[in-house]
Amino acid sequence: MKALILSGGKGTRLRPLTYTGAKQLVPVANKPILWYGIESLVAAGITDIGIVVSPETGAEIEAKTGAGDRFGATITYIHQASPDGLAHAVKIAQPFLGDAPFVMYLGDNLIQDGLADFVADFQQKPRGAIIMLKQVVNPTAFGVAQIAADGSVIKLVEKPQNPPSNLALVGVYLFSPEIHQAIAQIKPSARGELEITDAIQQLIATHQPVEAKELTGWWLDTGKKDDLLEANRIILDEYVLRPNVLGKVDEHSKVSGRVVIGKGSQLVNCTVRGPVVIGENCQLENCFVGSYTSIADSVSMSNIEIDHSVVLKGANISGIHRRIVDSLIGERAKLTVSEHRPKALRFMVGDDSTIELT
Repeated sequence: MKALILSGGKGTRLRPLTYTGAKQLVPVANKPILWYGIESLVAAGITDIGIVVSPETGAEIEAKTGAGDRFGATITYIHQASPDGLAHAVKIAQPFLGDAPFVMYLGDNLIQDGLADFVADFQQKPRGAIIMLKQVVNPTAFGVAQIAADGSVIKLVEKPQNPPSNLALVGVYLFSPEIHQAIAQIKPSARGELEITDAIQQLIATHQPVEAKELTGWWLDTGKKDDLLEANRIILDEYVLRPNVLGKVDEHSKVSGRVVIGKGSQLVNCTVRGPVVIGENCQLENCFVGSYTSIADSVSMSNIEIDHSVVLKGANISGIHRRIVDSLIGERAKLTVSEHRPKALRFMVGDDSTIELT
């Protein structure tokens, strides 16, 4: 069995951050979102993985993710010239996929459930497809499935005004090779894209069984800032189980709770309350770092308070005498301040930005 991860698209909901980088490489708990999906697939026994990338960010994804050695996988990169729909991504990946069944995984999604049981079920009992669903409180914002009593899918509806259920389509699918014939029979939608929902509906129309599986754990779509911060919070709770301090913490600093500090990092007169992850070669002085904050490698911070935020590699934040909360700060961004105003601040700062508060 193979896997296809979709990591193209322009990431418009995370701009300005994604003007200069791939949304799938934005880190959650200091690990790119894309890598969680790769690790989940490898844990399910799937090591032959294709990643669909765009011209804008494909080189960056390939450079950072590599050939798959670090994951115990073999990765093939497939270039999609324009974002013409999920089904179009499968279409251009057909030479890689061949006649193999495969898992399709959207690269900016995170799910708690392991994939091994779903994969084993699909291999033991072949079907046209298995789609993953999750109950949501606002089904009008999602693609929604109508399900029969036996778990088979009757139809899929995209962002319906009158939803047939509260079961939203999650960005994980298992497909038989018949999906290629289904895609060949559909036409672009009103927005000019080949929709994977139309291809699945074509499977149903040609009597290829499509079964729904409901996830029991969390599902996170990290396409927006607040969603990404929530993903960071959940992942820190899930994976940072104990403190691990590899850097230097001076006697005037206080580190409490589940805190990870990477090699080469130095903390001087700082208070850190976990769960928190601080990367390698960071310099923090006179700082308060509150819970659910992730600080990437080579970050410099002084005389600030920060809480529930994600700071990317190489950022420099100093002298801001108002607490920074609920913020996403890009690579090499620089934030400074010239006067005191005791209010909380919220930021979404793109890579290489400079902001001075006056």
